[in-house]
Amino acid sequence: MVPVSFAPLDFAGEELVLMKSNALYWPRERALLVADLHLEKGSWFARQGQMLPPYDSRETLERIADGIKATGARRVITLGDNFHDDAGTQRLDHYAAGMLESLTRALDWVWITGNHDDQMDRAFGATLVDELELNGIILRHEAKRGETQAELSGHYHPKMRLKVSGRHIARPCAVVSRTKDTGDRMIVPAFGAYTGGMDAGSPEILSALGPANSIDAVLPAKGKLVRFPLYRETA
Repeated sequence: MVPVSFAPLDFAGEELVLMKSNALYWPRERALLVADLHLEKGSWFARQGQMLPPYDSRETLERIADGIKATGARRVITLGDNFHDDAGTQRLDHYAAGMLESLTRALDWVWITGNHDDQMDRAFGATLVDELELNGIILRHEAKRGETQAELSGHYHPKMRLKVSGRHIARPCAVVSRTKDTGDRMIVPAFGAYTGGMDAGSPEILSALGPANSIDAVLPAKGKLVRFPLYRETA
């Protein structure tokens, strides 16, 4: 059942739900998908001499727990860059590590690794994979240009830049490409507390999702999806 006030999205013949929290919920699989957690980014910056509040991992995990509660998810699948660096698994404080271990015990949790944590050395009781295929949809960290199968990925932290009431704002968004003869593809918004963003219409993102007939930035607003065209194939 799709929770009321969440925004459903038709993707590759599946109904997915793009949540305001930047998670993606897959009702048929009862799976919560989250990309680019970048756990322990705060402690990584501290080691470089830039002090930030050291609670980003706790905040990110608490938001995942909230998403599980809101949707009734039985699975969590991450889409890479789970930790900001490979050593982040060792810096996780006792409280956050306990939260994570409780979540992985309670659910079927799958880590897909990314370029920041391709040598991730601790799974906290979960499954660790490079990529995953589920119901014909490939789940990986970085979109593979020219992919002809339906694909969900992260990596780029897309944001849509808007002008609202005279103010310029940037909102995390998904970027969805559609092609007549191949599968739909989506770059999921970054979920982590300390993640920045790349303009959704940047050449890097459009290239990663090409070739395509159309590419849109998609974000939820008041229980609906708002689409912003980024690319249309010309005849």
